[in-house]
Amino acid sequence: MKTKIMLLFLTFLTANLSLAQNSSEEEEIINLSKAKWQWMSDKNVDKLDSLFHEKSMFVHMGGTWGKEPEINIIKSGGIWYKNADIHEVSVKIIDNTAILLNKITLLAVVGGNEVTNPFEVTEVYINQNGNWKLGSLSFTKLLIPNAQ
Repeated sequence: MKTKIMLLFLTFLTANLSLAQNSSEEEEIINLSKAKWQWMSDKNVDKLDSLFHEKSMFVHMGGTWGKEPEINIIKSGGIWYKNADIHEVSVKIIDNTAILLNKITLLAVVGGNEVTNPFEVTEVYINQNGNWKLGSLSFTKLLIPNAQ
């Protein structure tokens, strides 16, 4: 009897774990987002240029702009995304669009001042001809101190 109960418990546990896993497409988006944070930290504008869609938009605490200004800001060091400490990530795919949510603590240098802020970051990716392009990146500052 104990064996049957244990098998039933393990079956239930295994089923729940398999449901919690991301699809391979979702994993691809999560890995692409992680790579993007590293490229932003490294100021690797060549990689970012190929990732950002030509019509992409970026929403920051200080304004909203398109691809070219974002690339130029990263290249010049106007904003240096030194480190994104990712606490949570989720992704939903709707047809050829992926919406990724990151809860992060961002260490950045903005206008020469080092700042740390908790953000919920929304990233929208569009699949074009088998390649994912970043269409939008929006920062929403969390009001909870030391949010994780």
